[in-house]
Amino acid sequence: MILELVAGRIIAPYVGVSLYTWTSVIGVILAGLTLGNFVGGRLADRWPSPKLLGVVYLVAGLLSLVILSIDGTHRALAINELIEGEQHVVIPILFLTGALFFLPAAALGAISPIIVKLTVRDLARTGSTVGRIYGFGSIGSIAGTFATGFWLISRFGTHRIVLGVAVVLLFLGVLFLIGKRWPWLLVAAAVLGAGMWQATARGWLDGPCSVETNYFCIRVREEEKRGQLVRVLVLDRLVHSYSSLTDPTHLVYGYERGYAAATAYQADQTGGDPSALFIGGGGYTFPRYTEAVFPESVVTVIEIDPWVTEVAHQTLGLPRDTQIATHNEDARVFLERTPDRGYDLVFGDAFNDFSVPYHLTTKEFNDRVHAWLAADGLYIVNVIDGGTGPFLRPYVHTMHQTFAYVYLAPTSESWRELAHNTFVVIGTDAPLDRDALRRIDAEDGTLDLVDYVLADDELIAWLAEVTPVTLTDRFAPVDQLLTAVFRGEAPGD
Repeated sequence: MILELVAGRIIAPYVGVSLYTWTSVIGVILAGLTLGNFVGGRLADRWPSPKLLGVVYLVAGLLSLVILSIDGTHRALAINELIEGEQHVVIPILFLTGALFFLPAAALGAISPIIVKLTVRDLARTGSTVGRIYGFGSIGSIAGTFATGFWLISRFGTHRIVLGVAVVLLFLGVLFLIGKRWPWLLVAAAVLGAGMWQATARGWLDGPCSVETNYFCIRVREEEKRGQLVRVLVLDRLVHSYSSLTDPTHLVYGYERGYAAATAYQADQTGGDPSALFIGGGGYTFPRYTEAVFPESVVTVIEIDPWVTEVAHQTLGLPRDTQIATHNEDARVFLERTPDRGYDLVFGDAFNDFSVPYHLTTKEFNDRVHAWLAADGLYIVNVIDGGTGPFLRPYVHTMHQTFAYVYLAPTSESWRELAHNTFVVIGTDAPLDRDALRRIDAEDGTLDLVDYVLADDELIAWLAEVTPVTLTDRFAPVDQLLTAVFRGEAPGD
């Protein structure tokens, strides 16, 4: 169970976290355990001995170590090239998961049949003996699951956990092989120590993450964007934000400049600094912008991962004395509360490429957002999809079930031909004043948001090209709808 939980985190920087990811992990681990059960049973019948058990433990330990070296190799070979091939998206995820975890799982699966064979002495007590073995094994699995998910990953990181598992397995293998020849234990300890030193020297313990949390593999790097040096926040495999340390009004993403136009528009409509609620903090780029441009605004951020907030403080320019209020919890849980105010703006910034929390896409969630909006408030979400809109169309249609008016703004004129494009979706109960929006100067001197907002009849015609689907808590196949985006399929492919 420890390796199963770690598997999801190890492959997340390459293929993200989705239903496909966890289905592949669980399926590959179960397939490996099944094969191991069969092979271990045959071996136990032919050569039942503690030495056989020791050998299997050693093999399991060595194969666990190989996870670290293969992971590093795949990093160097740029797995994205495999993902963007012609095959279905499931195939590269299964391939990566199988290459890393199938054989270690098979070796671990071979252990139980051998233990049963060595333990059963009285056929009349076979049931109770086997029951105790599997019962204690289940207790160990439960303890390993809770310890790994709640503490070990965030404390030590996945690579060190894998090393720890491998060392324990190797140590058990040596114990069963040497029997009562305890002097050899010192030799074995020296060998294991040398192996750990070699793993450290080869960088097998240095995963791709700057910080590894219970939610994300977080990485931060520097790049030059739009004439400034910015810090880039990467969560798992996806770039989430660009942040200037010296200029909080420097916005890189086009959708953020659209957000700026919408915020200025709302300030003009309300006659003061608008209040804003952010679903997803990321690099806190636009919350910092809002605080800088509208210093009297109430700014609240819901960010599920407290380490993302801490990284924003440490490396992305978010000051410790900021007036931005942060709540580190799931947005769905936060919004289920009775609203304590109506926000002029609610920004949905928790979607990014293939990583879309499905429970934030449904009508039920939109209804909760609506409850937290002021009467003329705007719910503004950035969505990434292709020109055919397999996810975007159901999402916009679902927004229509909650809001009287829904607007769609592609951030590219050629959006219908693109495999990936960022769209800004706006839901409101008050119609947008397009003339007022046109007068808004969006951060860099361009009127980019109003230029891209589709006309009402154009949006209606685009939505009508396919049968409408409403996303609900009981039906939200988001991962399947985003498969084409994950593969980079342009319309017509």
